[in-house]
Amino acid sequence: MFISSAFAQTAPEAVASGGFMSQLTGMLPLVLMFVVLYFVMIRPQMKRQKDHRNMVEALAKGDEVATAGGIIGRVTRLSEQFLHIEIASGVEIQIQRSAVVQVLPKDTLK
Repeated sequence: MFISSAFAQTAPEAVASGGFMSQLTGMLPLVLMFVVLYFVMIRPQMKRQKDHRNMVEALAKGDEVATAGGIIGRVTRLSEQFLHIEIASGVEIQIQRSAVVQVLPKDTLK
């Protein structure tokens, strides 16, 4: 046999005495990695989403905005899910509210 009878008889007793602590110690790095991942990646992303949602809800007629596609214009009309922005004199386009990435300071467009 590969295992001596003396070692085989004492193995369950050794595992039972330190089994819980060894399992806890083995799971500790996994728990710590999840905690670090939460504070480094998940929590800041949720904050950015909340800030973007608040910015989009606060849009008003006359605000100057920049879109995800790089288009800059002035909001002329608002609806539930869409905005109409004027990008040049007499040129108006319709975009989704979620496409707005930034509200520009007043008088950016002249």
